[in-house]
Amino acid sequence: MSRDDMIDKCRKIAKQMRIDVVKMTFQTGNLGAHIGGGLSMVEIMAVLYGGVMKLDPTRPLWEDRDRFILSKGHGALTLYAAMRQKGFIKEGMLETYKQNDTLLYGHPSINAELGIEFSSGSLGQGLSLGVGTCLALIRKNNLSSRVFVLLGDGECNEGSVWEAATSASHYRLDRLIVVIDKNGIQYDGTTNEVLSMEPFVKKWEAFGFQTVEVDGHNVEELYDALSITPKNGVPLAVIANTVKGKGVSYMEHNPKYHNARLSQSDYDKALSELEV
Repeated sequence: MSRDDMIDKCRKIAKQMRIDVVKMTFQTGNLGAHIGGGLSMVEIMAVLYGGVMKLDPTRPLWEDRDRFILSKGHGALTLYAAMRQKGFIKEGMLETYKQNDTLLYGHPSINAELGIEFSSGSLGQGLSLGVGTCLALIRKNNLSSRVFVLLGDGECNEGSVWEAATSASHYRLDRLIVVIDKNGIQYDGTTNEVLSMEPFVKKWEAFGFQTVEVDGHNVEELYDALSITPKNGVPLAVIANTVKGKGVSYMEHNPKYHNARLSQSDYDKALSELEV
């Protein structure tokens, strides 16, 4: 498939994923879901699962697969939407999200045969898992698999993120790709108010990463950045500038939708915008 065809495919996948995220949130009823951050990471996940990562849903334990770690585990609903597009999740399974007896919990729970590599939810842990996974692959003489870790920008307030970043540079893990969903809002307010991490690009560069900054809703920019092959022991950080609640006008930039329930009118309005 050509680059242009792949990008077009990822755009179509992202459109359906955004609809699925809204539907999954609505069906949770009073439980609600982390829809704001789920919508901000849609294009990132569409490009990873639809175009960049080497995965085979018929062989979920294939040794040469790429590994994905969702460090911002509350974005699980978008992970599930991406897995549905890739074929890991069967038709109708998304409807079980956060329901009794489901495999699709509010945060990912390890299920290798389903394609979920790691449990996550306690923020600040995923990059350390990524570093350890890279080291394990080296010990196993696996020279082809890459490890992708998706962080939130608020999560980068955690000191463990930077300990792991230091380790990644020290061990020269050039098959580690870190993506930061930089949507500017976390549970307690804006990231700059809670604990500013600026200058963000320079921080990642100072920790020894090749760093690329992109529009996190521009599929073409994401595809090109995530297709970079890091070299010479230098890990890659892709900072994706995104909008919390992207795609639904009343949710965009609105902290209320960090974790929210949707009324019938909320749901109908969201779908009417997304299905245009």
